[in-house]
Amino acid sequence: MVAAGRSRPDEPLGPGAKLFRESPSRHGMHLRYSGVRVTDLDRSLRFYTKALGLREVTRGDLSQFGRGTWVLLQDPASHQRLELNWYPKGSQFDVPFIIGEGLDHIGFFVGPAPASTLNRIYQRLLRQGAGPTNVTPATTDGWVGYVTDPDGNWIEIFRDQTAAEKRRAKAQAAAEKRRKRRS
Repeated sequence: MVAAGRSRPDEPLGPGAKLFRESPSRHGMHLRYSGVRVTDLDRSLRFYTKALGLREVTRGDLSQFGRGTWVLLQDPASHQRLELNWYPKGSQFDVPFIIGEGLDHIGFFVGPAPASTLNRIYQRLLRQGAGPTNVTPATTDGWVGYVTDPDGNWIEIFRDQTAAEKRRAKAQAAAEKRRKRRS
């Protein structure tokens, strides 16, 4: 997750993380945002911010993982969120764009939880009829997984780090910084 905004896995949600911190529902997660696929990120950003008044909250670049760039927008009045997703040529998600079929995925937030919680919810969704994808908690070090609904729409389930994981990441970053200073 990465460049500006998220730097997964050490800081999964980056500066916009506070937007994701509400408590999950009794199902262990809650709807957080919808993601739409766009063909020209700059043009779409201008439209959604200038014409519709949404504000950019955070962004990230997943191209190092074979994906693309995402930008999270928020409506200042309703606080609803929309994620714009752009995929470069050669990305595993660079498929022909068909007008009207731009829903990229729907994101459900699990909360600050260990990877085992995310995996348990992922497995439960599969048992309840969700389809598997190639992006699983096992392939992402436990920070995100995707399933499909019965119609093939992608559903993301993601988590924030636990307090212990954040402390470990902070300690590792400090140790790395000390190591670099000594070099």
